[in-house]
Formats: sequence, C-alpha cells, structure tokens
Amino acid sequence: MFIKSHRQEFPVMSMCSVLAISKSGFYAWLKRELKPKTRDMASFDVRVKAVFEAHHGRYGSPRITRQLQAEGVTCSHTRVERSMKRQGLHAVVKKQFRCTTDSNHHLPVFDNILDRDFTTTAVNQKWVGDITYCATNEGWLYIATILDLHSRAVIGWAMDKHMKASLVCDALMMALFRTGFPQGVILHHDRGSQYCSHAYRNLIDLHQLTGSMSRRGNCWDNAVAESFFHTLKNELIHQRHFNNREQAKQEVFDYIETYYNRKRLHSTIDYRTPAEVQWCA
Repeated sequence: MFIKSHRQEFPVMSMCSVLAISKSGFYAWLKRELKPKTRDMASFDVRVKAVFEAHHGRYGSPRITRQLQAEGVTCSHTRVERSMKRQGLHAVVKKQFRCTTDSNHHLPVFDNILDRDFTTTAVNQKWVGDITYCATNEGWLYIATILDLHSRAVIGWAMDKHMKASLVCDALMMALFRTGFPQGVILHHDRGSQYCSHAYRNLIDLHQLTGSMSRRGNCWDNAVAESFFHTLKNELIHQRHFNNREQAKQEVFDYIETYYNRKRLHSTIDYRTPAEVQWCA
C-alpha cells in the first residue's frame, strides 16, 4: 500500500486524509498484514533451531539452508543467517590444525603419485589415510582412517592405545572389506613410519593397490585426510572430555558411522552425505 511505503516521507494522517482512508482503518490493516509475517518468522526460527540442535551446533548457515531446502522449505542462505543471528545460534568455531606426522625414518617410501590431484569420477579410484589422536584421562587414543576421495566417506578406521603398524593395517583391511577389495586404487598417505612398514606395504602389494606418499613435511599433499581430522576434532573431540579410551572409542565410532558418513551434508559433494555417494549411487 502507498501509505505503508511512504510513512518515512509523509505524515500518515495527511496521506489518509488525501486518500480518503481513516487512520484507524489503515492501522488495523497494517496489524493484520504484519501478524502472518511475525508468525512465519517464528515458525521459520523454530525450523532453523531444530536443524541446528539436531546436528549439535556443528552446522552453520550454508548447511542448515541446504538441509531445510531438502525438507521442502523455501529459504536462502541470508534468511537462515538472519534467523541464526536473531536466536544467537553460532556454529562450532574451527581451530587451526597442525601437522603431526613423524617422517624422521629411513624406511622406503612411495612416490607422490596422487600429487594433490583430488579429483575423481567414481568411488574406489583414490583413497587417503592418516592418523590422529584423542586425549582421555586414561591416556592417548590413536585413530587411523581411510577416506574415499570421491564420496568423502570414511570407509575404514581403527582405534587403539598405540600407533603401531597394526593400527593402520586394521583400518586398511576394513576399507578393503567394505568396498569389495577393489584393485588399482591409488592409496595416499604421509610418510609416517606405520605406512612405510613392511606389514603395510605387503597389504598394498597383496591387494594390488597403488601406493602414494606426500613429500617430506608437506601435510597439504594429504589435505583431505587432514581436513577430516580437523572436522572430527572441532565437532567432537574438542567439545568433549573423555574419562577413558572406551568412552572415546564409542563416541568417535558414533560420530563416524552414525553422523559423519550418514547424516552430515558435505559441501564438496554438493551437500549430500558421504554414504549417499559411496553406497547408494
């Protein structure tokens, strides 16, 4: 309405008089118009908060937007952002990650076949793996994972109180078993001694995989594996206090298999879940 659009320029009473509209009638109409918008805003805020809480504060506005759109809600990134601001909702703040690989050994290494080419056309073409750790009151828990670069799914993992070669061997065997033992996959790691061990190299040869390793001291050559651990630590490990390794194991398992692989939308794969791409294609 003209009066509503020009309230900042002219007095409402004068415009009502010129247009032969009662002032009370105008305000009654304005009140009726605003009420549905207020209700819509409140309803939308509820939807935004529900997604935010369902993902334990791990989702920012881009992922919440895509989740709501998938549920049939028409919304934009900026609208979700405004809703989060109104409600004081803030996603988990990401911390800078650091390289923890110890490559100070004289074991044989693979050439850098991957060479930072993280592109793929299908699953089981390129895998990446790495090791990280989690503090508990009982001591360190070490976590080894294997990710498929096409789906970004964690296809293999292992956890233990040590970081011997058997840890990474167990993670690789899980990955092979779950994917049907594909051959010719490029398997990339950093130069950690576990990955250069005789046992691990034997598994690579036995299952006809193509080994690849980062350059010395260059964690960016294995950026996708590092990025997953960055996410795991920010969204779970840094948000928890673990009394013992068993508690940490259970929560890491739940995060990887129940949440990350099957529920968390991944921006690199067009905001789908890794499981959708890895096992539901």
